[in-house]
Amino acid sequence: MEAQAVAKDWWLYQGAGPGEERRARLEAGSPPPWRDFTGEPDPAYGPPGCAGEAWERTRRRGEGYVPDEPEKDVVNTALHLRRPLLITGKPGVGKSTLAYSIAADLALGPVLHWPITSRTVLRDGLYLYDAIGRLQEAGLEQVRVPGAPAAAPAPSIARYLRLGPLGTALLPQSRPRVLLIDEIDKSDIDLPGDLLTVFEDGGFVIPELARLAKEEPTVAIGTDDDPDAGVAVTQGRVQCRYFPVVVLTSNGERDFPPAFLRRCVRLHLDAPGPEKLARIVRGRLGVDITGADAAEYQDLVRSFLERAEDGDLATDQLLNAIQLRLAGAWSAPGDRDRFLATVMQHLTGPTA
Repeated sequence: MEAQAVAKDWWLYQGAGPGEERRARLEAGSPPPWRDFTGEPDPAYGPPGCAGEAWERTRRRGEGYVPDEPEKDVVNTALHLRRPLLITGKPGVGKSTLAYSIAADLALGPVLHWPITSRTVLRDGLYLYDAIGRLQEAGLEQVRVPGAPAAAPAPSIARYLRLGPLGTALLPQSRPRVLLIDEIDKSDIDLPGDLLTVFEDGGFVIPELARLAKEEPTVAIGTDDDPDAGVAVTQGRVQCRYFPVVVLTSNGERDFPPAFLRRCVRLHLDAPGPEKLARIVRGRLGVDITGADAAEYQDLVRSFLERAEDGDLATDQLLNAIQLRLAGAWSAPGDRDRFLATVMQHLTGPTA
């Protein structure tokens, strides 16, 4: 079996479960001078903690992740430098799950998730503004009050604004939120460059609020977690205090500009080998597949690795196969080939 790495003194993330002491060190740690931000938290706003349905989803997904020593080194480098972590690798190797593992290990609350498509623009992650809804309500107010003067006040803009996942992550707080920017390689060519200024400044301006700053200097708006959160934004600017733990994933479908790569800490995840697969199965399903009485499960691991030579497979496909066998499904000897073809279909390659 692969030896477990001894925890290093400088590690904050260990992948071993909630660590209050390590989180305290994370919060108290001194950032590099160029990553020290000055946002002032809204004392009336409390971000989601380690309770509730959203947290349970994060905890369950993150606790089964099995990081290797090199992964821990790179993750902790990003935490200490307060830089985004860019994770590359083939589909199914656990890139997104690592973000949940960081949140679960350091008890940082539910992961904020921003899935990327070819139509995604920067503003989608920062904030949402329902301008049409505001105009419609302003028109209805004029109808309700016949003869009202043209200068009658429009409905407050606050109810039509809501922070997106990136905007919520950048709210000033004493501890970071974990933000997963999923499949950044699927984005429009401009998005990585547009993110650079936000990553460097640790904040952004909402123009719709900045234009109204003289009349309404502080506005309480919703967050990605809670549309009714009412967190205060002053002068239209959101400025972080602690840079969030930003995890970007890429399947390697495109290259990124050097300026973008320079601002990220990079980690490449290879497909797990037999030893790591055994640890994953034990962590996820509670099954030790290394013993003499686990020959059936060892055969499934071998079949998984052999089939992976002809096209990409995801680790959860092996977990599905073992879960089915634990439930007694597909147990007839003559079903083996159809069983493997059903639960271990290739994600890439000629048979995908």
